[in-house]
Amino acid sequence: MESCDRRVRAYKNGKTFEQCSEIAKSINLQIQKQILKKGKVSWKELLEKVDHDEFVYKLSLKYLRLDGFDIGNSKIPEIKKFTQA
Repeated sequence: MESCDRRVRAYKNGKTFEQCSEIAKSINLQIQKQILKKGKVSWKELLEKVDHDEFVYKLSLKYLRLDGFDIGNSKIPEIKKFTQA
């Protein structure tokens, strides 16, 4: 039985997982600067920044969360720095 090798699967525009991951990481640097400057960034702004690529969008949110940002939820669709309580 054949199995799919996820490392070579093509995502939007034929990009591999590694390429999508690198794009998400580079966009995160820009988004983090914007968050620190403005205080928050909406999900819509991030989606536009990743050119509506759903996979890169999800990776970006994941990396932002790992870097200590509050990525919000469906009721609060915005990304901001965690505040110390």
